Amino acid sequence: MLEFHSANIRAVNPRRAMLEALELSCGSTAAACDLVLINAAVGHDLVALSAVAQAERPGARVLAASCAGVVGREGPGESIHDIAIMTIRGEGFTVAQVDGLFGHTSFEKGAELAKQLQKSPHPVRMMYLLASGIDIANDALIAGIESVLGPDVVIFGATSSDQMQGVATFQAIDGRRHQHAAFAVGIWDPTLEVETQATHGFVASGDPMTITAAQGNRIIELDGKPAWPAFLDRLGLPASAMEGDTIPIGALAEALPGPLAAEYGNPHILRVVTHHTERGEIIYATDAQPGCRLWLTQRDEELIFNDMDRMMKAMTGRRQGRWPVAVFQADCLARGRRLFNRVMKEELVHRMQQPFARDGVVPPWFGMYGFGEYARLGGRNAYHNYTTALAALYRRGPDHG
Repeated sequence: MLEFHSANIRAVNPRRAMLEALELSCGSTAAACDLVLINAAVGHDLVALSAVAQAERPGARVLAASCAGVVGREGPGESIHDIAIMTIRGEGFTVAQVDGLFGHTSFEKGAELAKQLQKSPHPVRMMYLLASGIDIANDALIAGIESVLGPDVVIFGATSSDQMQGVATFQAIDGRRHQHAAFAVGIWDPTLEVETQATHGFVASGDPMTITAAQGNRIIELDGKPAWPAFLDRLGLPASAMEGDTIPIGALAEALPGPLAAEYGNPHILRVVTHHTERGEIIYATDAQPGCRLWLTQRDEELIFNDMDRMMKAMTGRRQGRWPVAVFQADCLARGRRLFNRVMKEELVHRMQQPFARDGVVPPWFGMYGFGEYARLGGRNAYHNYTTALAALYRRGPDHG
């Protein structure tokens, strides 16, 4: 049976950061664990952090990812020196990993991850997935996993990010750093169940653009024009603009079918543009289909908070009187209240943590501000952008707190 512990702190020195996080997480610098998950803002070197974790927890797997900020039991941390960890102890999980993850290899690499998880002692029913945040067809990655494990396996997690610049994102697997890798923690502990849900709170506006040429996850043309220049023009940005200029304001919306829109609380699902090519192609987050219409969006602060409350009511209502043993969060930096020329996230995080708290104590919590989020929609695995996506793990049977 798996046990979960978490911590998030801010420290410049990697050794101090990891030692303090491990002590806060486990209650002792010597407490054993079998897996250490690390989310680290870009001011930290993932290899250095991993080395400390490996030295302090010999034999444990150490999996790390870069991000634009973290969330833990102590709330959000948005400086470049914030880290969050989740330590896991016990039998009930299997780790899988792949490298060479790009848009055109996404299905193949998803299937490869899943085949590794098939070797688990018991069937994997859920997985924490962390994938590269740039040049990946996330719908194809999900399809590759499901082609082996079936659609009932529940996928939750995130894609790594930088400081929302779209330059490079990193993953570290047992101390080795990668840029186009993915790892999955397949959970087969029979005592665990999971609830996932996501919400964004953006509103589509204006006339849509239409994808007129695409190949895989590359949008070649929008409205018959080179995609990247057309996108910049619609945003009112100069031709010299880069991804860091577009990501905060350039959420693209795709229409959802009616039943999915009702569950989502929004008629659109969002996509982020994290990269473009020298030829003016947009590297999209999923495979792009000619004829698909894309709307620009506006951030609606009231809707963000109202939809968060609605999502929390739905998630806790499905587990009435139960408390999760761990929560995994994937989130977007664009969510929260805009104050003092920045988006403040403390209130939004408080609203999502308190419904899961028991006697005021927040369960082990592991979150990041990344480039994308995995959570179910319409009973199927789905990829999201600009959302808060939560996965709450519960014990089966009578509540264990």
